[in-house]
Amino acid sequence: MSDIFLTRQEVEFREHVREFCKREIAPVSDLIEKIGDYPREILRKMGKEGFLKVHHKVESGGSGKGLSYEVIVAEEISAVSASTEMSRLASVTLYGMPISRFGTIEQKRAYLAPVLLGEKIGALGITEPDVGSDVAGMKTRAEKDAEDYLINGEKRFITNGSIADFLVVFAITNPQAHAHKGMSAFIVESSQPGFEVVKDFELMGMRGARVAHLGFNNLRVPDENLLGKENEGFTVLMDELDSERTAIAAGMVGTARAAYGVAVKYSTERVQFDVPIRQFEGISFKVADMAVKIEAARLLTLQAARKIDNGSKATKEAAMAKLYATEAAVEVTNDALQVLGGIGYSKEYPVERYVRDARLMTIGGGTSEIMKYLIQREVYKEFGL
Repeated sequence: MSDIFLTRQEVEFREHVREFCKREIAPVSDLIEKIGDYPREILRKMGKEGFLKVHHKVESGGSGKGLSYEVIVAEEISAVSASTEMSRLASVTLYGMPISRFGTIEQKRAYLAPVLLGEKIGALGITEPDVGSDVAGMKTRAEKDAEDYLINGEKRFITNGSIADFLVVFAITNPQAHAHKGMSAFIVESSQPGFEVVKDFELMGMRGARVAHLGFNNLRVPDENLLGKENEGFTVLMDELDSERTAIAAGMVGTARAAYGVAVKYSTERVQFDVPIRQFEGISFKVADMAVKIEAARLLTLQAARKIDNGSKATKEAAMAKLYATEAAVEVTNDALQVLGGIGYSKEYPVERYVRDARLMTIGGGTSEIMKYLIQREVYKEFGL
């Protein structure tokens, strides 16, 4: 991307992150893919470099750089290892931002600071076996017992779920009210009795990530671990989503960029009919389309990040960025594989991995269909209709 859209400090930071990824992640990215090794040590190193706290305010233990820096981190890491970025994002944004924005000083000190240092891992528990986009159908319950809450229920497709030290878990505390007014958020320690890892899912892509099915069986949570106010958890849940969607978009820009780079290089090396295949419009036009999609996705993502950093409402912009960037990543990685032909379908090149990694993000963090619903809703609001 042209540096006219970034400040000098952001450009320097991008180069710093890129060098870290080249030095620390690239040498083990194939191992992460082949054996599904969780990148805990890499997260610790990221913590030492300050890459886990850029989006968090100084008073929450962060560096206060904002989402514009967060999307730089997301793109650069995902360009080398999408599953590593997925693990980082789940810990510091999906889990971390609700505590950063709604947590007490004590909660931030105990449950956020070690996550931003990479010493502990966080996870966010929303999705259930019968609940995806419609959180109003949530079945997990939290009942008050003296000074504690007892949580019972299940959560499914929870990134970092099986290896998390801490989780923000949403549960119904007032079943008589609509879920939007009867839901609460809790900070849960996975070491507590009643926390069960039912299983880790074997995924099509994102091999280094851990996506789990969890159970909560009379898990006791002290009153001081209520995040925000009782029955106001829906506010906590909705507050984090725009940042999450923007960061997901940035990660998929990175994955698309990586596939694009392989395709461009291969098209200059592969010779057919005595000429490099880049000379055939069937190939070179794919490269042109990929370049446009990546640039457009990156700019949509930066627009959403800038609005959020300015304190502006960015529901439409974040949804647009996630919709376009994730769909573009699927298209770009697929076109890159087509440029490589048969060898692209093999594991001789990483493009087949990029295809599998990209496919998840048109589902996770809100499906493409939900993003379209949000966009049209905001458009009609803007027209007063």
